[in-house]
Amino acid sequence: MNKEKQSGSSVFWISLGITVIFILWGTLFTDNLATVINAIYNGSIDYLGWVYLSATLFFVIFSVFLLFSKYGNIRLGKPTDRPDFNTGSWLAMLFGAGMGIGIVYWGVAEPVTHYTDPPYGKPFTIDAANTAMKYTFFHWGLDPWAIYTVIGLALAFFQYNKKLPAAISSAFYPVLGDRIYGPIGKTIDVLSIFATVFGIATSLGLGAMQVTAGMHDIFGIPNTLLIDLIVVAVATVLFIISINTGLERGIQYLSNAAMILSFVILLFVFVLGPTLTIIKVFFNTTGLYLSDFLRMSLRLNPFQKDEWIASWTLFYWAWWIAWAPFVGMFIARVSKGRTIREFVIGVLIFPTLGTCLWMSIFGGSALKIIQRAHDHHLATYIVKNVSLSIFTFFDQLPLSTVLSLIGFAVVAIYYITVADTATFVLGMLSEGGTLNPSNKIKVIWGVIQSAVACVLLLAGGLNVLQTASIAAALPFAVIMVIMCFSLLKGLKSEIHTHSGTRRTK
Repeated sequence: MNKEKQSGSSVFWISLGITVIFILWGTLFTDNLATVINAIYNGSIDYLGWVYLSATLFFVIFSVFLLFSKYGNIRLGKPTDRPDFNTGSWLAMLFGAGMGIGIVYWGVAEPVTHYTDPPYGKPFTIDAANTAMKYTFFHWGLDPWAIYTVIGLALAFFQYNKKLPAAISSAFYPVLGDRIYGPIGKTIDVLSIFATVFGIATSLGLGAMQVTAGMHDIFGIPNTLLIDLIVVAVATVLFIISINTGLERGIQYLSNAAMILSFVILLFVFVLGPTLTIIKVFFNTTGLYLSDFLRMSLRLNPFQKDEWIASWTLFYWAWWIAWAPFVGMFIARVSKGRTIREFVIGVLIFPTLGTCLWMSIFGGSALKIIQRAHDHHLATYIVKNVSLSIFTFFDQLPLSTVLSLIGFAVVAIYYITVADTATFVLGMLSEGGTLNPSNKIKVIWGVIQSAVACVLLLAGGLNVLQTASIAAALPFAVIMVIMCFSLLKGLKSEIHTHSGTRRTK
């Protein structure tokens, strides 16, 4: 236990020091920060984009393998353990942590953007609409949830079955042994915290921009950088208050509320929008997605510079990987008592279906409205005002004011939920893997991650937010591949131990 406490203390101070240096750098030398981040981004995309593609495809294959393997019946915890949360709350919490704010932000904007600027073919055509939906499914479907499945399962297994601390380094025990408490383990944990801070800061920045856009659309408040920063500050106060209610009340209640409101708004749009088109989009795009999955997964265009792949697919894979320590740690924290098969179905299959359904309803409706009206101007306006996109879309439907108010509530609750969950996980990571980090540590990380979001907004808004997450995620992609082999080694040991115990009996 002393080793865990000492390791956690040093990880906290090293991570905090590096992050504070970054904040000071961004505050005092904003232009220089943007230049350096862009240089790292360009280098990682030009020379190492294949790492993101191959690693992410591997995570999907590995997750599906676990689903159908002999390891599927292993329970996370003791054989007698049962889940702490009912399935509905469990799915709501992992969905809110993993996707919530992102699908609201990009649900309309991404399909419309691909429609106006497809990866191939002519824009503003039926083919462009089909391609737009296919790639939207691709970016929000199996790949991100496979990333979360791999890391969440590894953390849960070593935490509950091997009684190791709730730290990223614990997932490497079969490879490193007690060295997880030494410099190598600390480096892994520091990298995971650094990736988490940037991944969350990206989402908090995007969330602040959308909250500001919502207030502009509904209440006429100016849509400016200053308001973005004020939103971050107010949200920081709110989720710091929420932190003190704990996991079982605060985060669970917020996640359930966000999920209920999401279903309400989903139902509204499904009924008020082009219902038949939505159904057709879901089935048609699912077919296109599954049939072209491998080709999209390995597409790089080696004989030409392809900015589209870098701006979309590689950005998303890096963003999900940057989110992975935070989401994986949180999913592990709420998944004790479930079998590995239940875990993979709950983290990979159900959320993929949910996100694809959401994108079909919002993206499919938006594209149908644009096509039906032959309104290229509306499509262009959505692309140029991404933060406003969902509210612009609501304006095209009946009961637009009601939809905008509910949509604003969903964005705000998801925003608080993500920030709240992130501070909880950062507290776990920086206190040696404790399952219930102190409020003091959570408050410190809450303030720090909000400060990083503000610095990135000041440095250039969405573009710098995106490039920062990619720059921070690259080393963690390699760490996660090694983690898969470590998990497999641990699962083999678990099967061997249990079969030995049965033979002895």
